[in-house]
Amino acid sequence: MKFSHSVLALVTTLSMSFVSHAQTDFSQCIASLSQQALNQGITQNTLDITLKTAQQRAQVVKLDRNQPEFLATFADYYSKRVNDWRIDTGQKKFAEHKAFLRTLTDKYGVPGQYLMSFWGLETNFGNYKGKIPTIDALATLACEPRRKTFFTKELLTVLDIIQTQSLDVATMKGSWAGAMGHTQFMPTTYAQYAIDGDGNGSIDLFNSEQDALASAANFLHQLGWEPGFRWGREITLPANFDYALADRKIKKPLSFWRTQGVTTIYGHALPDIDYLASVVVPSGYNGPVFLAYQNFNIIMRWNNSQSYAIAVGKLAEQINDAPGLVTPFPESQPILREQAKTLQQHLQQLGYSISGIDGIIGSGTRAAIRAFQLDNDMIADGFAHPEVFKKAAKLAAS
Repeated sequence: MKFSHSVLALVTTLSMSFVSHAQTDFSQCIASLSQQALNQGITQNTLDITLKTAQQRAQVVKLDRNQPEFLATFADYYSKRVNDWRIDTGQKKFAEHKAFLRTLTDKYGVPGQYLMSFWGLETNFGNYKGKIPTIDALATLACEPRRKTFFTKELLTVLDIIQTQSLDVATMKGSWAGAMGHTQFMPTTYAQYAIDGDGNGSIDLFNSEQDALASAANFLHQLGWEPGFRWGREITLPANFDYALADRKIKKPLSFWRTQGVTTIYGHALPDIDYLASVVVPSGYNGPVFLAYQNFNIIMRWNNSQSYAIAVGKLAEQINDAPGLVTPFPESQPILREQAKTLQQHLQQLGYSISGIDGIIGSGTRAAIRAFQLDNDMIADGFAHPEVFKKAAKLAAS
């Protein structure tokens, strides 16, 4: 029993020592950041209401380092985001802001249903903007080595925003990464693109819906949104389609895709014009497939995710009373990272080029899967279907 008490005391002492060391490091980091802020024109008064009381958040560090156990499927991602509640609420909000949205469309070229879609996906139309104090989140990440430079810039920018816009620091709460307000702008985006939409002489993306919507329209306009064009469309591919062409980086005229046998989802011929588009296959040959236009690429500059861009486009369409997806999702389960690593190992063992065994099925692994599928008389769409796992394991074991 005496030994157990000794061990417990040692563990407690070590834990307290670790916490104390972490707190010391954070305090030193805050002191350094404060000096940088002063050098860039941030006043001591601003620092007193921000960094002086900043707290290190263990939850933020955990979320920043977290790697999900599962690789979510497109079906799971899409179904959780493009749902009846968001469509219905988006339509109500669209009606509520109809006149204002029209002025934004006239000025920036972005249709109101897209602004509703971004708003709905980012914060459920302002119902959930995040609970973590923005200063704490950014200060914590600026003191972490992993992305110190990036988050230091974001932190110094938000200090300048607070100083110039007189925002209420106590109510500034957002995501763990420091994204803020109705449309979840990072501070550098806020500083560059946020505008006064309600005409009251100040910019407040936390509390003013009109400021947030106008700022979103301005942001998309500045990124290069093409007025009068849609984001993309659901399509049907011919049975003999070359899936090596299914890559967002491969942009071909609609006239080219027409010659390849690609049609609208309803079987109609594509326009015979030179407008560029890419084929996007988010869940394999047996799931929904899309043509992505230039505005799809603009959406991805807001959030660099193909699934997000498709969700924005389809939610916007349905807010505008257009139909949803026509092609059903394939029956599939999320892939464990360990399963993905095993597949990468098997493919590497079989001689296919794999740059790293990381459990992430990115472009390199998809290329290896596509080559494996071609060699084994499968539809070469580059997706890790169950038959790919089974065949690769069998060949690797033989």
